[in-house]
Amino acid sequence: MAGISDVTDGENNVDSAQERKKVTELKKERVINGHGDTMDSDQAPSSPVMNGLSDESTSSSSSGDESPVKEKEEKTDKDAEDDAKKEEKEEQEMVLIQDTGFNVKIVVPGMSESIELPVSSMELVQEIHQVLMDREDTCHRTCFSIQLDGTTLDNFAELKSIESLKEGSIIKVVEEPYTVREARIHVRHIRDLLKSIDPADAYNGVDCNSMSFLNVVTSGDILDKKRTKPESIDCTPPDFIMPNSKERPLLPLHPNIKELKGPQCIKVLTYSGWNPPPGNRKMHGDLLYLYVLTLEEKKYHITASTRGFYVNQSTEDEFNPRSAQQKYLSHSLIDLLSQISPAFKKNFNVLLKKRANKHPFERMTTPYQVYSWMAPMPEHSVDYIRAEDAFSTRLGYEEHIPGQTRDWNEEIQTTRELPRKTLPERLIRERAIFKVHSDFVGAATRGATAVIDGNVMAINPGEEAKMQMFIWNNIFFSLGFDVRDHYKDFGGDAAAYTAPGNDLQGVRAYFSVDNEGLYTLGTVVVDYRGYRVTAQSIIPGILEREQEQSVVYGSIDFGKTVVTSDKYKELLKKTSSQLKIRPHNVLNEKSEAVELYSSLECKGIVGNDQRHYILDLLRTFPPDPNYLKFEDEELSKTMTEMGFPRQFRHKLACLRQELIETFVETRYVAFVRHAAYQFQQLQLQRQNKKADDQTETKKEETKDMKSIEPKPLTNGHSETCDSEDKDEDIETDEAKKIVEALTAGDGQTFEENSKDIVKKAAQAVGSLSDTEFSITFNPDVFQSHVKHAEPEVNDCMDHTSSPIDGLTLTEAMHNKGINMRYLGKVADVMSKYSSVSYVYDIVVAELITRAAKRLF
Repeated sequence: MAGISDVTDGENNVDSAQERKKVTELKKERVINGHGDTMDSDQAPSSPVMNGLSDESTSSSSSGDESPVKEKEEKTDKDAEDDAKKEEKEEQEMVLIQDTGFNVKIVVPGMSESIELPVSSMELVQEIHQVLMDREDTCHRTCFSIQLDGTTLDNFAELKSIESLKEGSIIKVVEEPYTVREARIHVRHIRDLLKSIDPADAYNGVDCNSMSFLNVVTSGDILDKKRTKPESIDCTPPDFIMPNSKERPLLPLHPNIKELKGPQCIKVLTYSGWNPPPGNRKMHGDLLYLYVLTLEEKKYHITASTRGFYVNQSTEDEFNPRSAQQKYLSHSLIDLLSQISPAFKKNFNVLLKKRANKHPFERMTTPYQVYSWMAPMPEHSVDYIRAEDAFSTRLGYEEHIPGQTRDWNEEIQTTRELPRKTLPERLIRERAIFKVHSDFVGAATRGATAVIDGNVMAINPGEEAKMQMFIWNNIFFSLGFDVRDHYKDFGGDAAAYTAPGNDLQGVRAYFSVDNEGLYTLGTVVVDYRGYRVTAQSIIPGILEREQEQSVVYGSIDFGKTVVTSDKYKELLKKTSSQLKIRPHNVLNEKSEAVELYSSLECKGIVGNDQRHYILDLLRTFPPDPNYLKFEDEELSKTMTEMGFPRQFRHKLACLRQELIETFVETRYVAFVRHAAYQFQQLQLQRQNKKADDQTETKKEETKDMKSIEPKPLTNGHSETCDSEDKDEDIETDEAKKIVEALTAGDGQTFEENSKDIVKKAAQAVGSLSDTEFSITFNPDVFQSHVKHAEPEVNDCMDHTSSPIDGLTLTEAMHNKGINMRYLGKVADVMSKYSSVSYVYDIVVAELITRAAKRLF
């Protein structure tokens, strides 16, 4: 890195110096001529520098005193130097993060030839470790280190930080002594290898395994298909379409289910009943005892020691830890099993070949677990490792650090606080955030299933079952029921079931804003066995005090007592502008006005770690008035004809963030087009006025011109319908440039005209301000700005959006900001158009599916 930065500085010294001089001279000219970059257009007329050099400044400069212009020039020089330094840093950053690739040679014990591996300078050493664990010839190794020139490399170090690593470097794989944790991980890895072809884990949703038929759909290797003879086509109709068929019709949708299973390599591989080793054997290095039943029906008891694996003389009735007569000591369990079982060696090689034929994407685990609702019922086979995972603490795996549980809240907030100034820092930060959230989602899902299954003790066992709360692995769990009539006026249990989903959308919105100093909780919503469980990380100190003492912003009793904080107002002011939340005042029970920058239900709590947290973000976005009935408010005639407002099962229906963003973007484009059109009108009037002044001496010619000239003015400008067509012809980018130039004119008359133009444009689009474009929403007040479902139908008719199933239909509607509760209205509109009949079938199927989910 040092060498690269030195070269960069040397190459850019001359260019950067010249650029600094040019920037400085340019800024001087702009300041003297009245075009300062750092000044606002509204302040330009009042500034003496903007209006040119005054008499006082000229005289003072001639007398030898420092003038305001000179001070401005000195400040401009400093600004120019600062800008030049920033540009240099950005250039250096771009050079430093260049991704250079090179090849290294890896020497593996027991292999005659070295492995040549292409790597990138941005990769971690751990990625090489992972590649070796995935390769066919080295996949059975887990406990090893990577050394370069006799020095062990740190797994979390980037390759570019290793000075001696270069093209053609030789990296050695060194076998390391086992520990109990490493031995368990090795046994688990061997089990995963033996089950790598079996789709049972993918169907059951275990350890981030997911279904993938990529290799089946792409027909494998095309070259191999050409070599083989084409198979005869069986035209016999399948049994599932024949009358009186009892087979599930969804089962044939899974291609080649019977061919997905790999060969059986071993009958039983499990931990022996002689575990754990006694104290004297621990002193000799014994870590674990395994029991193996081979395909030849031979039973073996294996010892996992610090040096590796070997067969001992124990039986089911007698414990004898001494090694067997045939001494096989192997660092890998696969090598040992290959020596004692020829059938294992043969079938394992076949298994590896089948595994190698799978697409790399099929062998890769997903970051989040994907659960299939149409998984078939596979044959339940014996798997002792799986049985132990279900009824053990799984010491040594991701949710447990030996000796303590993970502090999820601290990990989530610490990763957010990582530096993010440079691009490498941002990449490291995003990786850490993704890793922590993936682990948190996995742990929260396991905890939620354990809560519903009754395997976690409640912190309030004396309460009713639906009012119980749980803490497991530093995660707080609550059920989606209306406890203590909290949502009595909003729909009861139906509102309590919907609130976690709305809260999750709010957490996502505030997390995406990424405001420094404002923190959100790790939140996961899990639906399992008909229950909705909300899992959240725990704020430090929240369990040690009452909620009334903890909340310093917002309300905990629906507006009776409302508190606020200057620090929270400062933090939320930044997020409210990006989330289009309008600052508003609310009255508490004492009729005192309290200013809020969020919804009333949003609560601010300062934890014992002095971090400012916000929670209960279920009303981050404004309510949907089509599903809320008000006595004093009436919808438009169009919405009334569509049957709105409709009675909904709860009153927490709110608009989606995508809808708000699309609405604001559409109004901004209309604002820009309207202002640009008015500006063109003003310029055209000026040109006509100049033309009239030049032709005053020719009255007869002007009379003739008057009968001709108004037509180009009126055609496309004066009439309303023509102005709409003209707006469509104006390009948005050009219109934005014109609007930006509105404030760059000289003279008081032009300034008044530009303000009038902005004011008219703002009024035309419904802006809350007359001087700028500003559209925000009050989440606590009924709003009438609602987008209907027809735009999605138009996209389908234009074939710009083509849903193929319920999932893509949901994504398409959500991308347009349309909630799924409008699905019935979408179906009604689509039923009138035959061109989108295929989408109509998908919509109806999704309606039936969602209705069935509520019934069963």
